[in-house]
Amino acid sequence: MILDLFFPNRCIECSRIIDADLLVCSLCFEQIHFTHFDYFGENFIKEKCRLLFPVENTYALMNFEQESLSQKLIHELKYKSRENAGKTLAHWVTERLNFNDEKPDILVSVPLHPKKLKERGYNQLHVFTETLSTFYHIPFDHELIQRNHYSKAQALKDKKHRLETANPFSLSKPISGKHVLLVDDVFTTGNTVSSIAWEILNAGDNKVSVLVMAVDV
Repeated sequence: MILDLFFPNRCIECSRIIDADLLVCSLCFEQIHFTHFDYFGENFIKEKCRLLFPVENTYALMNFEQESLSQKLIHELKYKSRENAGKTLAHWVTERLNFNDEKPDILVSVPLHPKKLKERGYNQLHVFTETLSTFYHIPFDHELIQRNHYSKAQALKDKKHRLETANPFSLSKPISGKHVLLVDDVFTTGNTVSSIAWEILNAGDNKVSVLVMAVDV
């Protein structure tokens, strides 16, 4: 309470004082460019993924544009120790995405390399994924996929380097007969989810869908 008095929570866009569990004020919320994707229908991510691997369904919460509020939201979560921002973003997903009777069997988030995890102190996708898991009653597995190599963040690589990077992921355990929903923060080239998807698809009779916080347009 004392911290709230002297260091009140402020909107990350306009700096208005807001409730402690919020990220943006109601006025700035209207500036967020939500995608309104149809998870079961056609969308930009599904078109991109189909060029890389057999994908079932795809969804992105926001459009990720340079200097936009969506970029600020992701950066608050990823680089400014606002781990609980993942819970807010997950709640926004649950308000917009209905799996109907076709829920995936398991949620799997893109892992960090242990060195990167130690540097950052948390995986920005874990709270997001766990909040979705609780709401939709779908189990999650943070250990299924492991990252084998330490590398720069995708956002810091040029496009050519991203395309040339060898598959850095592997499975830590067998999986078969499952519909896996891969969870990531930002969809750019699709190489990250494609690398993981092929590990899962080659492991057995599995299916893969993709859910991201934002898509880089």
